[in-house]
Amino acid sequence: MLNAFLMVLSFFSCQSPETIQPATTTVPPSIRPSLMATIVMDRIGRLFINLQQVRAVPQMLTEVAPSMPGTLRDTEVPGFFRERYIHAGYRPLHQGWRYYFLSLFQRHNETINVWTHLLGSLLVLVKFLQLAETVDFIHDAHAWPLLILLLSSLAYMACSTVAHLLAAKSEFYHYCFFFLDYVGVAQYQYGSAVAHFYYAVEPDYHQWVSSVFMPTATFLCCLSCLGCCYGKYRNHSLRVWVRKVGQVVPSAMAYAWDTSPVFHRLLLWPTSHSDDITAAASGVVGDPAISFHGGQVAFFLSSAFFFTNPLPERLFPGHCDFLGQGHQLFHVFLVICTLCQIQASHLDYLGRRPLYTQLHGERGAAATIYLVQYGATQVVCVCIAVFMARKVKRLLDCRDKSK
Repeated sequence: MLNAFLMVLSFFSCQSPETIQPATTTVPPSIRPSLMATIVMDRIGRLFINLQQVRAVPQMLTEVAPSMPGTLRDTEVPGFFRERYIHAGYRPLHQGWRYYFLSLFQRHNETINVWTHLLGSLLVLVKFLQLAETVDFIHDAHAWPLLILLLSSLAYMACSTVAHLLAAKSEFYHYCFFFLDYVGVAQYQYGSAVAHFYYAVEPDYHQWVSSVFMPTATFLCCLSCLGCCYGKYRNHSLRVWVRKVGQVVPSAMAYAWDTSPVFHRLLLWPTSHSDDITAAASGVVGDPAISFHGGQVAFFLSSAFFFTNPLPERLFPGHCDFLGQGHQLFHVFLVICTLCQIQASHLDYLGRRPLYTQLHGERGAAATIYLVQYGATQVVCVCIAVFMARKVKRLLDCRDKSK
């Protein structure tokens, strides 16, 4: 018992357990209790010292950035920064880059948006590292669709994190970073399409769409990026519903097409896997991936609801400036959707190998094409974002000259 207690103390005091030795047989029994008590008190003293150091972290951050300005109300920032029903928590413009990076630890109306996708990207990275221990992402071409899904998931969460963290710098950077965010979203759409078409597709559906599925998915991915960027560019010259249609409709079309193999599989599963349902009722799982596919669809539809509806802040204006925004719930549901999707694709990669090797070829030539196409799609989407950023730059320059 005492040795276990010492080991716990050694963990918190950042010392190796081997350096804490209980009394040995060479110590006389009359001295042993006092010696052990001295060791315990010494470890407790070190523990309190380390806890004091942890408590000093906020003060250290304050000393690093002693002059960080406070947040502003919506009436104190330009109109293009304002979000409906969010009345406070806006960061001031035209500060140094150091301020916006350090605002990661500041309370403002984008804090939760930053941290939800930052933590989500860390979860995906941990999952990536775990899978890399058992999946040969280098030599097994059939693992490349799963690799594309993991990379695109990391990309969209990282781009979203950067956008929400740094977009308050200025109007120009606000547009640029959210254009980057839309590039990440488009890449995730492509990664989802590849994983679903490669692993989740049923043979009859593959026969119907095999020649058009990936070309259409690629086109919709680029169209979604263009629609989102253009909608953002015309942010305040169009009505809200018009802008939302321009952004949501291409993305909705891309999602419906990219996930159609999963929809088809979910619809057919109750009839074509009746034996699996009976087995599941008796405690035996026939298709372990199907529940994760159902989960990813449910969580995505939930995230889409909160993306298109500013709830609950519309019901409580000014009371969700820090926590409780619909966009924050959108982030959370989308992260859970992505994790379910990765798990489902991994289970399909393990359990459906005879099927997808039959559909896509034993050597995985199709996966090689999709990997190259993924890089090409990235280039096209980045070019769209750069083109729109230049349009924004020209627009802002003309506006400044006219003043």
